[in-house]
Amino acid sequence: MKRLLLILTIILSAQLGFAQQYEQAIGIRGGRSSGFEYRAYANETLSYKVLLSTRKRGLQLTGMKEFHQHGLFDFSDQLVFIYGFGAHVGFEKWNAYNPNDELYQPYNYESRTGPIAGLDGLAAVEYTLRDVPLNFGIEAKPYFNLFGKNFFQLYPFDFAVTIKYLF
Repeated sequence: MKRLLLILTIILSAQLGFAQQYEQAIGIRGGRSSGFEYRAYANETLSYKVLLSTRKRGLQLTGMKEFHQHGLFDFSDQLVFIYGFGAHVGFEKWNAYNPNDELYQPYNYESRTGPIAGLDGLAAVEYTLRDVPLNFGIEAKPYFNLFGKNFFQLYPFDFAVTIKYLF
């Protein structure tokens, strides 16, 4: 009887271990906005992401709310569709032409830095490995700046590849 209870306990523990939900993830993002990201899962269908990225010779901090749709793809239960929205703040650098320079120079540009802020969207597909706490994804994150170098800049194509460690 004790052996049977021990075997049942081991089997149930193993089953519960495979069904474990992750609470957090850290990873890297490679694309137009490349950087580091942190995700906190609220439940199976909702998470919050913070992305620290470089873009246009500047630095941005993006916060996003993400919604996860499981079971959307019939061929794999490990493939998840994610969509969401958020906002970003940061700064960017650019070269500006300076026509008022007293010395004649054919390339008379000066570097400028300015703050930016805007809104972001997200559509992604992520694949989580079964036995290893790793997640791979492809995402599109269109965004627009409300102010910055130019007033209202729209960027619909910010595609990226991500890899995350889940814990």
